[in-house]
Amino acid sequence: MKSPVKTAVGDVLISFMWAFVSSSFGLLTYLIASAAGVQTVAWAPLVIITLIFFVFLSIFNIIGAVLGGASFDPTATAAFYAAGVSDDTLISMALRLPAQAAGAVGGTLAIMEAIPEQYKHLIGGPSLKVDTHTGAIAEGVLTFVIAFAVLLIILRGPQSPVFKTWLIAVVVVTLVTFGSAYTGPSMNPAFAFGWAYVYNQHNTWDHFYVYWICPFIGTILAAWIFRLFFSPPPVKVKES
Repeated sequence: MKSPVKTAVGDVLISFMWAFVSSSFGLLTYLIASAAGVQTVAWAPLVIITLIFFVFLSIFNIIGAVLGGASFDPTATAAFYAAGVSDDTLISMALRLPAQAAGAVGGTLAIMEAIPEQYKHLIGGPSLKVDTHTGAIAEGVLTFVIAFAVLLIILRGPQSPVFKTWLIAVVVVTLVTFGSAYTGPSMNPAFAFGWAYVYNQHNTWDHFYVYWICPFIGTILAAWIFRLFFSPPPVKVKES
C-alpha cells in the first residue's frame, strides 16, 4: 500500500503545477489563435483549447504516474474511492484533499506573479455568474457528469490511453462550454479554491456550497451509480 503522506506530497506538487498551467489555457488559446489568424472563426477557440487540454492532460498523466498516482482533482480522487477502485483509505483521503487544495493555492499565486500585467485579464479561474443555489446545482450536475464520464472512460472505455485522454478532453471542454455562464465552471474544488484564495473568497459559504459541497455530492452519486451498473473490474492476481 502506498504511503498516504508520500501520496499527499505528490498531490501538492501536481496540483501546484496544474493550477499554474491550466490557469493559462485561455491565454494560450488566444496566442495560438492570433498566431494562426483564426480569432474570428467561431469554432477555432474550442478546437484549440481542446488540443491544449489534451496535450497537457497527457503530460500530467505521466507526471502523476511518476509521482506514484498523484492527482490534482479532489473530486476525481473521491470518485475512484467511492467507486471502490482505488487504494485510498479515509486517512489518505483526509490528507490528499487538503494537499490538493494547498497545491492549487500555490499554483494560482505563482501564475499571478509570473504572467505579465497585460495578459493577466486572460488568465483566471471559475467565478459564480448566477445566484448561489443555481450555481450550486449547475456545479453539482456538471461534476456528476464529468465524474461518471471519467469513470466510464477510464474503467470501461477504449484500451488506448491516448484515446481515453482525448475523450476526457472533449468531455471536459464541452462541459466547460455549457457551464461557462453559470459557475465558470470548475469541476475541480482545489482549482476553484486556489482562485478563491487569490480573491479572498475562499472562506465564504457561497464558495464552499457551490465549489465543494455540491461537486462532492455529484461525484459520490456518480460513483455510486457507476458502481451499481458497472461492477468494479476484476483484480488481476499476479502469478508467483
